[in-house]
Amino acid sequence: MIEQSIVRQIVSDYIADSEYFIVDVNVSKDNSIVVEIDSNEGVSIDYCAELTRHIESQLDREVEDYELEVGSAGLTSPFKVLEQYRKYEGEEVEVLADGVKHQGILVNVTDNTFGVEETKMVKPEGAKRKVEVKETFTFEYDKIKYTKYTIRFK
Repeated sequence: MIEQSIVRQIVSDYIADSEYFIVDVNVSKDNSIVVEIDSNEGVSIDYCAELTRHIESQLDREVEDYELEVGSAGLTSPFKVLEQYRKYEGEEVEVLADGVKHQGILVNVTDNTFGVEETKMVKPEGAKRKVEVKETFTFEYDKIKYTKYTIRFK
């Protein structure tokens, strides 16, 4: 079986001096390799093809056969790495934590935590109309179930 660490190192070496980052590398027991990459500017099909050719040049099918898929992280897939949080800072996200969904703007991304600023309409006591109130919830990465980018069609 091809080692995941070997594939990860091949990809890391190739993207080292670029704006790309690794989201995930999976190698199944039957040597099905899936590499997910991303960048702040997105990922082109041409770049995925280049990376595929590079990985194939580093692995020997004569020694061990494999299936290889290289692509970008899905737009609606849950975030897997800190770089994705940084990429989407200032954008609307959905977070599931403690069984509660939070929808708001991703803010205050650090190495250990991130915030979601939610905007709600609240009717203050004695008021005739609701007013907009913003509240920021802070989360630790290991305490959430998932975070996803929210797509809005306006």
